[in-house]
Amino acid sequence: MRDSFGSRFGVLVAMAGSAVGLGNLWRFPYLVGNNGGAAFILLYLFFIFLICLPLMFTEFIIGRRSQVNVFGAFNVLSNKKSHWGKIGLIAVLSSVTILSFYCVVGGWTIDYLVKSLTFQFSPQVDFVNMFNNSVSSTYRPLMFTGIFLLITAFVVVLGIKKGIEKYTKLMMPLLFVMVIVIAVRSLTLPGAGEGVRFLFMPDFSAITSETVLAALGQSFFSLSIGCGTIITYASYVKKNENIIKVSTYTALTDVLFAIIAGLAIMPAVFAFNTSPSEGPGLVFVVLPQIFSQLPLGGIFAIIFFFILFFAALTSSISLLEVAVAYVIEEFSFTRKKSVLIVFVIVLLLGGLCSLSQGELKSWTIGENTIFDFMDKLSANILLPLGGLLFVLFAGWKMSDEDYFDELTNGHLLKINRYFLLLIRYIVRYVSPIVVVIIMLYGLLK
Repeated sequence: MRDSFGSRFGVLVAMAGSAVGLGNLWRFPYLVGNNGGAAFILLYLFFIFLICLPLMFTEFIIGRRSQVNVFGAFNVLSNKKSHWGKIGLIAVLSSVTILSFYCVVGGWTIDYLVKSLTFQFSPQVDFVNMFNNSVSSTYRPLMFTGIFLLITAFVVVLGIKKGIEKYTKLMMPLLFVMVIVIAVRSLTLPGAGEGVRFLFMPDFSAITSETVLAALGQSFFSLSIGCGTIITYASYVKKNENIIKVSTYTALTDVLFAIIAGLAIMPAVFAFNTSPSEGPGLVFVVLPQIFSQLPLGGIFAIIFFFILFFAALTSSISLLEVAVAYVIEEFSFTRKKSVLIVFVIVLLLGGLCSLSQGELKSWTIGENTIFDFMDKLSANILLPLGGLLFVLFAGWKMSDEDYFDELTNGHLLKINRYFLLLIRYIVRYVSPIVVVIIMLYGLLK
């Protein structure tokens, strides 16, 4: 018998855990810093709820209606002899590609958690040098990449109810409590008000075409659109769950966490006269430097890197499950064997990504290190391509009757007809254009 989520809360925390990740804590703050603060956030919110939420409904519909893995879903919902069935392979490839470099960054979070637990952050430390040495050495980042993947695999091998649901129920509330603690401390710093104004007082003159496209791309990245995690998790959801409610709550949770993360980071950045546009190094270079100068900063550093680790873990679990579900159902392997197969593949790719920061830096693919190539391949090609094919399938291959039947739970839910038609219009006409724009932007920038 196929496993499933045991409760509505379990569905919500698992979906939210998939969405809430390093994209909120690592990517979102520096994109806000690089793109004018509040103006970027308003654009991000606009795209989340107007464009991405209908896409989330759509991926939820595909997953729950098929009740199988992301590859099998398109075979079930279309003629098995049609080319639509191959769409799912892109999602499986995407999840493995993302996880191959994501687990390396997850390893960095464990490394910095260990550094914080051993109180290695002090004002005398050269944090740029510390970060460069941490990621470019050979064995230490490989070890932490392996540990991060092992923890991810441990949760996934236990299954949906006893593994993913059980542990995300524990991690997600802790994640929110800890990030709120950091945000409260950040807001009490002298000069923190500048950071708050930066986040909530929009300067519309700062909006450029780059800002718009960055906000659009972040909205897709943040909700895990196009990589198969929503479809895979939705296939474990019972037929009586309200797709619109669960998807909306997931999007709201993701946005709320991103805003709180902004409040945890930006006031501290401004209080210490640091540039908010430091890029990805904001989390691993700037924040440890700030913690080193705070009263009880060592304790807050521990809390912060626990948050970063949990956020990375909840997303990596969903990515691993996409590939594991595919192997289980398409090759009739046990869950243990499937997890082991995917674990070995990702560990090998992750090892190459890790070493490309140091010893294998000279191994390039089109002038990109292996790590950067995997990042760009997934972000610029596989994710938008998967998202585009998903919406084309749902918009043009699935009938209106099937689409609305799933969205309304067999017409048991009374949903405004004009709202349903608006969702269908966005999925059929607006979303494909938007996804193509994201893809072209990623390829040309």
